[in-house]
Amino acid sequence: MTVGDVLDWRRRVAELYREVRAVPEPAVGHALWVDGRARLLREHAASPVPPEERGTTRAGEVAPYDPAFRFVVPVEQGLPAERREVMTGTDGVVPLERVGRVRLGELGSLDVWWVASYGGGLFVPLRDATSARSTYGGGRYLLDTIKGADLGGGLDALVLDLNFAYPPSCAYDPAWACPLPGPGNRLAGAVPVGELTAPSP
Repeated sequence: MTVGDVLDWRRRVAELYREVRAVPEPAVGHALWVDGRARLLREHAASPVPPEERGTTRAGEVAPYDPAFRFVVPVEQGLPAERREVMTGTDGVVPLERVGRVRLGELGSLDVWWVASYGGGLFVPLRDATSARSTYGGGRYLLDTIKGADLGGGLDALVLDLNFAYPPSCAYDPAWACPLPGPGNRLAGAVPVGELTAPSP
């Protein structure tokens, strides 16, 4: 894997999410995302799936789209300052600063983080009752604007669609080390949508 491969991967992911945002019907955008993501994992040189396993794609099964798990919510700001420094084997120390919290109805709430390194970006991971059962044990990502995973909206109305939840790169290959959900990003209930089947190690 080269720098050029990673650059192309980032651009393709960002383009895929741009295409999804341009589709007015979320379920149609979701189908586009499912197909595009599976293709990238299976075929791209920068896929986190180990090269010898890409032909069979260890991407998990994705649940059918359920509009009940799509939220457009304001980010509640003014919370006490909180900072996490997450050590990763591939990106060094990733500093995270909490910028607010979103409430997802009866599911509960999730902290919204700012990746406080060059360029910055919003980051929302998630762990729920499906983790280590029908999804990756370390949790999943909903929003990672640095990596292009962005469904749109702003702090006044952020789009968080749990149907697009996906496992981080470390789910596919332990050579990756990824920031995982802390206490403020854990939901007691189940999120039975998004990428479900945990890839086998």
